[in-house]
Amino acid sequence: MTIRLSRPACLIALAAALSAATAVWAQDAPPFQSETKARQGLMQMNALNIAILGKMAKGEMPYDAAQAKAAADALAGVYALDLPMLWPAGSDNGAVKGTNALPAIWAEGSDIGAKVEGWGKAVAAMQTAAPESLDSLKAAMEPLGGACGSCHKAFRASSG
Repeated sequence: MTIRLSRPACLIALAAALSAATAVWAQDAPPFQSETKARQGLMQMNALNIAILGKMAKGEMPYDAAQAKAAADALAGVYALDLPMLWPAGSDNGAVKGTNALPAIWAEGSDIGAKVEGWGKAVAAMQTAAPESLDSLKAAMEPLGGACGSCHKAFRASSG
């Protein structure tokens, strides 16, 4: 006996099968995999945009006010996201393979919030400075780098 399904019935069956497969995969996925990948992607975006600004500041590429503004605006876009959602408690390097996030982020008395706020202020200053002039971009680089470094030194394990 051959069973023939109409096209809508086939699509519904396919959708149900894919949903079931996704549910099974999600159960088998390591905890916090999505959050870890998302935050690593944001850090890569930050690195890309900071590299553009840094190359301009060092004279390794010509200063371009529009490009500098776009890079600074991209950093501000990352800061505007719901960042705590990407760092749930328990998603540290001791519990999740492939992350450099230290458990100190979630420790009592952690100053992660203040460090992120400091980064946000440095990003806002860069947004103002970057399109103004090369000299103003250069002046904003040290505070931006310092804000990044203060968080990474306290809360990121070395990857080497």
